[in-house]
Amino acid sequence: MKKYLVLFLLFVSLHVIAQEKIPVTESDYSNNSVDMADKMREDGKIYVLVGIIGIIFAGITVYLISTERKITKIEKSITQK
Repeated sequence: MKKYLVLFLLFVSLHVIAQEKIPVTESDYSNNSVDMADKMREDGKIYVLVGIIGIIFAGITVYLISTERKITKIEKSITQK
């Protein structure tokens, strides 16, 4: 059953087109502005975005550190026995 599912998903994924091809023009290479970032900076929302990214990064870091401490504690208890 697992093989049939994998083959079906493979077959379906071969026929999926993600995007239409858009030709790249010379103006695409000379475009240096990012409209979305400029608008967010004007509205002051860019700082909210940076803050949220910082909070997520800090949460992941705290989680990894606490997991490492738990693993170290378990390893020490195993080696003592």
